[in-house]
Amino acid sequence: MTPNQRLPASLTPLDAALTALLDGLGPVPPIELSPHEALRCIAAEMPPIAAHPPHDIAATDGFALRARDLVGASSYSPVPLAAVPVWVEAGEAIPGGCDCVLDSDSVDVSGPIPQVVAEAIPGQGVRRAGEDIAAGSHVVEAGRRVVVRDLLVARAAGIERLMVRRPRVHIVNVPGGTVTADWITESARTAGADVVTLTATARDAGSIAAMIDTSACDLLLVVGGSGVGSADATVTALAGRGEVFAHGIALQPGRTSAVGRIDTTPVVVLPGAPDQAFAAWWTLAMPALDRLSGRRPRKTLNLPLARKIASGVGIAEIVLLEREQGAWLTLAAGELSLDAIARAEAWLVVPSGSEGFAAGADVDAYMLRE
Repeated sequence: MTPNQRLPASLTPLDAALTALLDGLGPVPPIELSPHEALRCIAAEMPPIAAHPPHDIAATDGFALRARDLVGASSYSPVPLAAVPVWVEAGEAIPGGCDCVLDSDSVDVSGPIPQVVAEAIPGQGVRRAGEDIAAGSHVVEAGRRVVVRDLLVARAAGIERLMVRRPRVHIVNVPGGTVTADWITESARTAGADVVTLTATARDAGSIAAMIDTSACDLLLVVGGSGVGSADATVTALAGRGEVFAHGIALQPGRTSAVGRIDTTPVVVLPGAPDQAFAAWWTLAMPALDRLSGRRPRKTLNLPLARKIASGVGIAEIVLLEREQGAWLTLAAGELSLDAIARAEAWLVVPSGSEGFAAGADVDAYMLRE
């Protein structure tokens, strides 16, 4: 064991490991990206945008008129006009003094004197200034993920660049955990990270250390090589380059996970097994990525439990859930099959000091599908 490697005599509590990982961690500087490139990233502060449309426009093709001049108009009592009114196409500005648009059937221009044969109300056939986008609003609120509908607003407002935070994440795959590493890679990209994936040439500490470069990343994830004894090559490599805060975390699944730091870059070592990596990803890696992104706290959904959840004291347990008739139904607890992971709608952690939750108890769960 190297001097920097501090393996605990017993499992480190999840809260303690997470606190050590997040200590001193803050949002990365914002960057400017095109709306398409900014998709899925976390928005930074941006200046407010102007109203859209900037002035009243026609919502439909027709004649632009003033509603108060048409009171009482009908086919039995047409209202004569001094001149043929202005015809506007949908999207064109409404002429001054006009506040409504009537279709061609409502205005008779076949005779020598134009006549209106239908009443109108102010705003009929008109899209008011700021109706689509209010003045002073934002394309995306800071701390929220950029989604497809935000791109529509950006294009309508003529915004060509968005300010976002996109942490740089390096993922090192230790041979043998490719399936898990691929899943972690896609999960990180979905979370808005700029991801680079590397694969070590072998499972020994030297080969893994050769792939570790934190000079160009904000978060380092290593998948595999976190077991005990001869299988903990990744932790040995991390200890040789930086500091290990915890190796062996009171988390089920995910006990062999590790957290540390190289210089100022946080490091999470995820086990190669998919269920253990899943637990470490959501409880350790994602909070670090959210902190770097400046993301607002993730929302939870509160529902009662359909059945009780029993858990042993002393270790935090991951529970997978799905909704059934307005309640949370437990799919798996502690031991997570791939089928349960694929079906789950949400997850929660049973704290290490709890024996679980009673049937009917209201619990807050994090949604797996946003």
